[in-house]
Amino acid sequence: MMWLQQVVLPLIRLYMCGIKVLLYQMFNRSFTLPVLPTQNGRVAIVTGGTRGMGLETARRLASLGMHVIIAGNEREEGTEAARKINEESHEGRAEFMFMDLTSLKSVKQFVQTFRNRGLPLHVLVNNAGTMLISETQTEDGFEFHFCLNYLGHFLLTNLLLDLLKRSGRQGCCSRVINMSSATHFSGVLQMDDLNRRICYSSHGAYSQSKLALVLFTYHLQEQLTAGGFPVTVNAVDPGMVDTALYDNLSSLAKLLKRPVAKILFRTPAEGASVTVYAAAASEMEGVGGCYLYNGEKTQSSDLSYDPELQVELWKKSCELVGLQEA
Repeated sequence: MMWLQQVVLPLIRLYMCGIKVLLYQMFNRSFTLPVLPTQNGRVAIVTGGTRGMGLETARRLASLGMHVIIAGNEREEGTEAARKINEESHEGRAEFMFMDLTSLKSVKQFVQTFRNRGLPLHVLVNNAGTMLISETQTEDGFEFHFCLNYLGHFLLTNLLLDLLKRSGRQGCCSRVINMSSATHFSGVLQMDDLNRRICYSSHGAYSQSKLALVLFTYHLQEQLTAGGFPVTVNAVDPGMVDTALYDNLSSLAKLLKRPVAKILFRTPAEGASVTVYAAAASEMEGVGGCYLYNGEKTQSSDLSYDPELQVELWKKSCELVGLQEA
């Protein structure tokens, strides 16, 4: 019975979410970005910016005039990504900085290195993620999806929060964008077993991490609003995008996915458009606590609005990464 609840049901729920998204994408065009204001002098960090949607996000923000820090764990790939962006863009610029989100030590080192440079921070895009990997623990003992997709970003955001607050001002807020997914609708937060050690399911672990990001988004925005700080936090859902995220599918699933992806999946540039919109659009100035899908504010799952669950996850996350509760 536990295997059915913890392994089979998460798989079914996740694939049902995927089918719903594909049906939507079959009949609806991808969001088209409006004309965006220049971002000269603004600094952004994009995690996982070496490929896929992260790279497209970094490229577009640099083209608007931003100084973009690509944060990732692939040095050669990251350096090459920054070089290509700088060749293309004469408005802003990009550079690579190493950070491994599955290591709390690495996240802290990245933040310290960034702080030492004395730069402001106006945009933080928590984009990096992984999906459907076999059961793996990080060096700190966390389940891999939970740490890479959520917990590492939770720590990174909190360690940079005072800098985001100082860099923003009323009428020109700093912005945090969290990359979630429609799979959060199938997510269940197992507070007594966040690392999924009792009965592992890669589908359940992935969905849980994406739900955690939405819960985190809403609770952080509530704190920032209560404190009157010029920082907004939003979650974005890019839809189903043809990226390396699907490399961990089974051989059969990959075979079935290939023809469907060519017709119905979004391109990385299309997927990144909602993130870029949240990061730079005038319409999003001062707007936080939203779940954005295809360029529109959308209702997320009922569970994601549970204030008690938001607080419980926040407290547990602070405990796990060794932060004092705000």
